Amino acid sequence: MTFEIFGRPSGQKEQLRTNFVSPGYFSTLRIPVLQGRLWDDVEIVRAARLAVINQSTARQYFPQGDAIGKQIRLPELKSEPPFAQSAKDSNSWMQIIGVVADARDDGLSRPVKPAIFVPFTAHLWMFTQILVRTRSTPLANLNRVRAAVKAVDPDQQVVRQIHDLEQWIQDEDEYAYGRLVAALFAGFSALALALAAIGLFSVVSYGVAQRTNEFGIRMALGATPRGVLRLVFASTARDVIGGVLGGVLLSIFLRGVLAKWAEGSSQNPLLFAAATLLLVATSALVAFIPARRASSVDPMIALRYE
Repeated sequence: MTFEIFGRPSGQKEQLRTNFVSPGYFSTLRIPVLQGRLWDDVEIVRAARLAVINQSTARQYFPQGDAIGKQIRLPELKSEPPFAQSAKDSNSWMQIIGVVADARDDGLSRPVKPAIFVPFTAHLWMFTQILVRTRSTPLANLNRVRAAVKAVDPDQQVVRQIHDLEQWIQDEDEYAYGRLVAALFAGFSALALALAAIGLFSVVSYGVAQRTNEFGIRMALGATPRGVLRLVFASTARDVIGGVLGGVLLSIFLRGVLAKWAEGSSQNPLLFAAATLLLVATSALVAFIPARRASSVDPMIALRYE
């Protein structure tokens, strides 16, 4: 709906997402109150002209942090019989009494839009939605919800589609797209990790084979298997550290490109650290096999090796 802010020019036709809710809406969806308060029961019953806005609205239209106490108006908030009935003077000035945190209100991937929340008694639609939070399986409580509605009004029916929140999210187009992108990234990542492991194993094995005679001489002169093992790991570590540093630098330079397909992932330090540790652990594992073989070689066989 279009809106006006008291004391400011109303020529611009900007809009706010308008939500008609009860105070329980925010606790059910775990949307915290950042400033001010919500409506009480008396204010809900009399459809008080009090509004709550989201953080995006406060940031965009009240950048000084002084939204509480300001007045806002929704000129289009009028009765539309037989589909909607508005309370008296619902389209007059309303006072802002609270600011709540942003929550996704325009799909899963697009930015949050500025929004305003008004008591549901100010504008009653022919149809509405009931949100329920439960500790058990959501759809198992459907009969209890219907019974609760019937206790208020025996003629009121609970109809149309019923979803739990997980199903609702999975029905979004962005969810399927995100799953596809995640599967592609996971597949390419696993392939890259396998290629890196095979390549490192081949390089280390070749290096060990080339130095078998050297290891035999070292062990004949008193070197221990643990010392040979440490020697192979040390030479491998230089290559691994160089590769990891190169990968980290490339990831930093390319994270802006990757963020277009994987929102937030390329900036998540925990995921970044986990991927780095996985690479290091894989490198250590594939280097251990040829290193172990080098440390267990018989010195006499190694000395005769060509």
